[in-house]
Amino acid sequence: MTVLTARRTRWGLAAAGGAAAAAWWFGDRAPYPYTQRGLLDIPLPYLTCAGLDEVLRPRPGERILEIGPGTGLQSLHVAPQLGPVGRLDVVDIQPEMLDHVTRRAEERGITTITATESDARTLPFAEETFDAVYLVTALGEIPEPERVLSEAARVLAPAGRLVVGEFFDRHWIPFGRLHRLADASGLHFEVRRGPTLAYLARFQPCRSTHPVPVPA
Repeated sequence: MTVLTARRTRWGLAAAGGAAAAAWWFGDRAPYPYTQRGLLDIPLPYLTCAGLDEVLRPRPGERILEIGPGTGLQSLHVAPQLGPVGRLDVVDIQPEMLDHVTRRAEERGITTITATESDARTLPFAEETFDAVYLVTALGEIPEPERVLSEAARVLAPAGRLVVGEFFDRHWIPFGRLHRLADASGLHFEVRRGPTLAYLARFQPCRSTHPVPVPA
């Protein structure tokens, strides 16, 4: 192979790789299509279930809301930690995703997950219903994320907590922007785990004067 041919081959491979990346980037749709659900079961760096536990701190007896559960990667991990009297509500605009989570929960004998089809911008719950709300790689897929955060703040108990997980893709929300949106929604920042390209961040309603208890 001549030097010129080798260069042309490398350029061709680079162009093909760039085209594939562009197809992935611009073809990434929201909400995430159910037909591509297999990818949702792959843990992302810094957004692992162990990382979520560290930031969310689920406890027995709590009622927690997950917005955009996908295929239930986090749901099936969090729900058992709430114990027999706790409850995990999952909300999604796609009934196929909710049915998938429900089937997986039944297969594992988990009976404390309740699925509700709803737009996250108008949650069908009363004020101060939940001890915690979390979204993992879901906020950026929803139009008007500021409305989602305002609704999360509305349904949180005064000492509740909101956890947002974001990963770099077309719908990624940088931490700086999230911080500003949370401030505008009456949520103050507490802690972040991971860099801005892949992070979990916890917020608490500003009206609360009670810190989140730290387990011993």
